[in-house]
Amino acid sequence: MRKTLITVALATALAACSSQQAPAPQNQTDASFESKLQEQLLDAKPGTLIDIPAGTYHLKRGLSLRTDGVTIKGAGMDKTILSFKGQVVGPEGLLVNANDFTIENLTIEDTKGDALKINHGRNITIHGVRTQWTDGSKTSNGPYGIYPVKTQNVLIEDSAAIGASDSGIYVGQSNNVIVRNNHVERNVAGIEIENTVNADVYGNTATDNSGGILVFNMPDLLMEGSGTRVFKNQVIANNHDNFAANGSAVASVPAGSGVVVNSNPKVEIFDNDIADNKTANIIVSSFYSTNYASKTGVAAGYDPYPKGIFVYGNRLKGGGDSPSGLEFKTLKVALFGINGHFPDVLWDGYSDPKFTDKTLPPQDRICLQDVSGVVDADGPDGYKHPNTDMKPFQCTLDKLPAVTLNPEPKL
Repeated sequence: MRKTLITVALATALAACSSQQAPAPQNQTDASFESKLQEQLLDAKPGTLIDIPAGTYHLKRGLSLRTDGVTIKGAGMDKTILSFKGQVVGPEGLLVNANDFTIENLTIEDTKGDALKINHGRNITIHGVRTQWTDGSKTSNGPYGIYPVKTQNVLIEDSAAIGASDSGIYVGQSNNVIVRNNHVERNVAGIEIENTVNADVYGNTATDNSGGILVFNMPDLLMEGSGTRVFKNQVIANNHDNFAANGSAVASVPAGSGVVVNSNPKVEIFDNDIADNKTANIIVSSFYSTNYASKTGVAAGYDPYPKGIFVYGNRLKGGGDSPSGLEFKTLKVALFGINGHFPDVLWDGYSDPKFTDKTLPPQDRICLQDVSGVVDADGPDGYKHPNTDMKPFQCTLDKLPAVTLNPEPKL
């Protein structure tokens, strides 16, 4: 059994510990299973293990948990499946408002809304969990698969997310996060780190999403993000049509985007394999390139520009040959011809008007190493004067520290 990230004394946890096994119903549509599982969640005490055996269980109501120190464990993501295809009550599959929570070895599929949402929790472990919408990539699918928000000390590992209409794995307004060794495909955004401080995203495979890995900083939220490292990932052929709902932030992500940084400070992208993303392998952009910019304006105190972005040591190939959207298609042809392609990095060209190239603090620069080139798209002037000058980007930044969970969960 995988241990939760318990912060209370071990003796207290052991004293409270109990184990409950959800009954395997004779009929997998038996409402008694659903009722019993929700009862176990409501009656759980710190240290409780809720063990769900192998089987496909059809649930009509969303589940919820509000007790700290609980573990939910299935027999494996291919063996224990909670199906919400017939859901009539509640938007989420499982909503958790609790600390010291672990969920592992099961699948949550076909929820009306978010599959697994964890709100306001500390010490969260998600291991071997798959979220999926089985009827393909549709706007009517739930927006988020694995979705911790306003959380601290979070580990998401060895999991999968498929078919979310916003983000397969999304971590928002959180602190101290590791997202590692996951597989995301056929989502709008494979992995999205938004308004989060100190996140390590590594060892993941993102393919066939509209955008592979996103690091965003949006206005009007409780906290601003910074300090994200994206490394040792496979970000390959994320060329799926963007099927996000109109008006959502990710609706502005061009299909064919590999790694996208939007408005974030202090982001490090290194030692990744990034290839064959048809708009661009790496995109660096400001808030002004999103759908929200023209609708909401810029909130007071919000910095809409990406700053302190360091790209180095990646293995990049292909990509940029068939960008999404008329503006990018026209730009590509104008610069590189019908059969040409964008270089590895596409920058929208928005920079903080308070600074010139000479007065911009060195730690706020965008530094690019080991790339085939960059396009400054000149977004502020309607893409009229793009250029490919690498000189402004030839620099080095201090490297960010690794994220360490406290304590690190153990198998």
